Amino acid sequence: MTSPDMTDAVPVLRVLLVGFMASGKTGVARVLARRLGWQFFDFDDVIVKRVGQPIREIFSVQGEPAFREIETEVGNELLAREHVVLASGGGWAAVPGRLQQLDAATLSVWLRVSAETAVTRTRYTARSRPLLDVEDPVAQARRLLAEREPFYRVANLTLDTDHASFSDLADRILAVVRQREQLAISK
Repeated sequence: MTSPDMTDAVPVLRVLLVGFMASGKTGVARVLARRLGWQFFDFDDVIVKRVGQPIREIFSVQGEPAFREIETEVGNELLAREHVVLASGGGWAAVPGRLQQLDAATLSVWLRVSAETAVTRTRYTARSRPLLDVEDPVAQARRLLAEREPFYRVANLTLDTDHASFSDLADRILAVVRQREQLAISK
């Protein structure tokens, strides 16, 4: 676990979880939102409701660039809200400068997962993973992770998820949110 930069004692108004697919963003976000008493939004769920098509269908009919455009719009809208916990899509943060542009009231958290764990977890979920529908999904996951990790690393906080529960991860994030509140009060 890495620690966030506490030099800016601004209270957290939103928590944004980033990371590779199957890193636990949705599960951790749900638990954390309940504990904070905040709203929870999953970028992919909002996209599916807005477009009226499953992610797999958006990818196959409209293509990945169209999906990424919709994802950007949804992200911008959700990041304008306060007292929310957000689970971004796995590729959302992999845009140059995107995480650096977040305001100080947004706590970004990278949920780090290994390629092997991500692929194993995708086998046990109903969620569609069109980018892993290939002959060697572990090799594909490794390639995608290598491309995306430099972007994820920009997050304020990094937590390893391979052997941690949603509850434990939510507790760690909650501790940082509370610490930032205390720093803002004592400022």
